[in-house]
Amino acid sequence: MPEISKFYGIVISMLFDDHNPPHFHVKYGDYRAQITIKDGTIKGILPRRALNLVYEWLDLHREELLENWKRIENRQILLKVEPLQ
Repeated sequence: MPEISKFYGIVISMLFDDHNPPHFHVKYGDYRAQITIKDGTIKGILPRRALNLVYEWLDLHREELLENWKRIENRQILLKVEPLQ
C-alpha cells in the first residue's frame, strides 16, 4: 500500500486497482479507516482526535488527493502529499 503522507502517527496511503469512490486509507496504531476524498465519509474507526487531524489535512490537500486518484487510474507513480504541521 503506497504511503503518500505521514503525520502525528497517522499514515495515509492509496491502493492501486482500488474501487470507487475516490478515497484513501488511514492507519493510526491499531485503528484503520477509509475516507472518501470528496465528502470525507469514513468507513472504519479512528479516535476523534486523529479523525479531526485527518479531516483538517483532507481540507488542505483535497485537489492533490484527487490528482493522485487519477494517477492510480493511469497506473502512474503517486505523489507524496505534505503532512499536517
